Amino acid sequence: QVHLVESGGGLVQPGGSLRLSCVASGRFDTIYRMGWYRHAPGKHRESVAWITGGGTTNYADSVKGQFTISRDNAKNTIYLQMNSLNPEDTAVYYCSSSGSIGDYWGQGTQVTVSS
Repeated sequence: QVHLVESGGGLVQPGGSLRLSCVASGRFDTIYRMGWYRHAPGKHRESVAWITGGGTTNYADSVKGQFTISRDNAKNTIYLQMNSLNPEDTAVYYCSSSGSIGDYWGQGTQVTVSS
């Protein structure tokens, strides 16, 4: 199994920044891709960004140039740097992994952008 734990969410003013972290434990060796999703009230869950073990990244059009995903393999951790946040970015952000033993999800971390 893979266990994912997110951190770094919180309340931030419009225009501010946050960095989310997701630490993976367990069968990290089976993971070939990790990423971030978000789920805002009244909206469908949205894939935000993902990154492969080799460092290939992919972003939703809505966050290109605003969010940056990265990973530290030595720490089994991925990050999501979020800049220029606006109220539309308010959501619960979930970390996800995909690999040879299946897909796993973290418990989510709330990001609220409000003045």
